[in-house]
Amino acid sequence: MAGMTGGYATIGVEDPAKSYAFYDAVFAAIGWGMHIEFSTGRGYSRGGGGEGFTVWTMRPFNGEPATFGNGSLVGFMVDTRAEVEAFHEAALAHGGTDEGAPGPRAYEEHWYAAYVRDPLGNKLSAVCLAAPE
Repeated sequence: MAGMTGGYATIGVEDPAKSYAFYDAVFAAIGWGMHIEFSTGRGYSRGGGGEGFTVWTMRPFNGEPATFGNGSLVGFMVDTRAEVEAFHEAALAHGGTDEGAPGPRAYEEHWYAAYVRDPLGNKLSAVCLAAPE
């Protein structure tokens, strides 16, 4: 990852096949893709090229069970409200649970977001700040 820039987040997984099916679908809905796969995990990035902010889905290095953090959230900025809706729909179709359906939020004037949990319980969001079309 010599060209990796923009930071990263790591999300623990317990059942790789289930988690990868979830993340492949959810990330595809917002223009992300897998850029690397290795024995304990996968790396995802916008466009699947490994540049910018990346997310690693993997089993914990310490061999202990993966757990989610109370109050932890990984948010993804997207360009359109349709991407927010596709993200939410893909999450629910692939074993995720609803934590807040797509819609406006009071955080900023045009904040439009959806919140989900992956099959393990990690909380994710997709946010669009563009004005309604």
